Amino acid sequence: MVVRLYFPLLFLLISGTGLWAQNSRELPESQLRKADMEAHLRFLAADELQGRRTGEPGNNIAARYIAAQMEAYGLKPAPGAEGFYQTVAFEATTPPSEARLLIGKTEYEQDDGLLIMLGNAAGIKTEAVFANYGWADEKSGHDDYKGLDVKGKIVLVLPGTPEAQDPMAVFTSMGKKRKLAQSHGAVALIELYRLQFPWSFFRSFFNKENLSMADEGPEEASIVYGWLKEQKNSDMDNLQKGKKLKAELSSQGFARRAVPSQNVAGVIRGSDPKLRDEYVVITAHYDHVGTGKNGGGAYSAKDSIFNGSRDNAMGATALLAAARALSEQPPRRSVLVLAVTGEELGLLGSQYYAEHPLIPLEKTIFNLNTDGAGYNDVSYLSAIGFGRTGTDHLIEAGAHLFGLDVFPNPAPEQGLFDRSDNVSFAAKGIPAISISPGMTSFDEEIARYYHQVTDNPDTIDYDYLHKYCQAFARIARLIADEEERPRWAEGDKYEEAGKALYRE
Repeated sequence: MVVRLYFPLLFLLISGTGLWAQNSRELPESQLRKADMEAHLRFLAADELQGRRTGEPGNNIAARYIAAQMEAYGLKPAPGAEGFYQTVAFEATTPPSEARLLIGKTEYEQDDGLLIMLGNAAGIKTEAVFANYGWADEKSGHDDYKGLDVKGKIVLVLPGTPEAQDPMAVFTSMGKKRKLAQSHGAVALIELYRLQFPWSFFRSFFNKENLSMADEGPEEASIVYGWLKEQKNSDMDNLQKGKKLKAELSSQGFARRAVPSQNVAGVIRGSDPKLRDEYVVITAHYDHVGTGKNGGGAYSAKDSIFNGSRDNAMGATALLAAARALSEQPPRRSVLVLAVTGEELGLLGSQYYAEHPLIPLEKTIFNLNTDGAGYNDVSYLSAIGFGRTGTDHLIEAGAHLFGLDVFPNPAPEQGLFDRSDNVSFAAKGIPAISISPGMTSFDEEIARYYHQVTDNPDTIDYDYLHKYCQAFARIARLIADEEERPRWAEGDKYEEAGKALYRE
């Protein structure tokens, strides 16, 4: 009996697989044209867009282009958006041109072990106080200010938070730490530079005009903020042991201005009446680092434009490809197509969306992000977060349909999951993953183009771009069509946030 049933069952499975493959080839993502994908990328990474730096004309032109494509594909504006735009208010700040800090008997000056980033100080004379990380968290009950009097004083703290001191944690905690110090009456907050990469890199990145969220930035005449690279034989050890030290601080030349930007959002309404009120959000950032000194990498008079073809015109192109394919034949669930700004500034556009969602977060069942530093193997697409959301089989199926294999979680030492926009959704509890062009390691081939002026459109493998875009669109469809909602794997660090969000 078992033997006799085996062959009909095998025949049905083979026939079904063949029918599935045939139907898949008829889906809109299979009909996406290479020429269209190439046209999108060449426009977004063109020299004329000047590296798409957030707040600059090239970035706004890219946003308008993406919005125009969404409208042409028949997407609808999201609730609460202004057309296809979600306005994100940034503030540009220029560090003081001069600054001086005296702690005990040790003196520091701007650019010489001292980098005051925010605020003008008119000859402050007070005491310096050490406040551990300068952190407080209601959930954990941690409070570095408990029992500490910092009113009218200069507060010095360790970088990052008690839980994390990696670069992303350091950068994303800056705003909250300033607010905490200011709320306790401090006149200045200085973080101690104890990071693993050179002070010169840090100083060159922040000692220029920088953007931050306007609603998170300090108010006029608020706390002075900066970083300190300690001198040898300074009094810092004594300060950390609780000794009181005299301190003086002065700075001048600090300036600020408002800089508007925008996320770009469009909705594809789902086809299944039972599932269409659930949303998959697909994301890619469309900003890059701009030109010249803003780019961070080497440049010359001949070429100072950081085109960002790989990071992230490829991702923005894949997002547009998915928008087109899914709009032509909507999946069961609804899809929010979201191109975010300010990723290169610290994931600011996606963080803003997560705090001001156009679709309620509890109705958002997944975030599929695409971003990348480049590719070194065009037989793969890379999946950052593979094994964490129960979507592995869908990612593999979408990739395999277009001849690509999946490389799971490349370069783990880089902490890539927490360095792209997917983490803004994950932190809220939404299962998320980031799909990247085929990177197997962070090697010389990646470094050759990552945040370099060499990353221009003529260096792209457009046959690979075509497959990558088709696979991304297919993966988005499979996740939006799946009967069961994705969930965080048991024990994942975002599992509890997910249970709280969905009340599970």
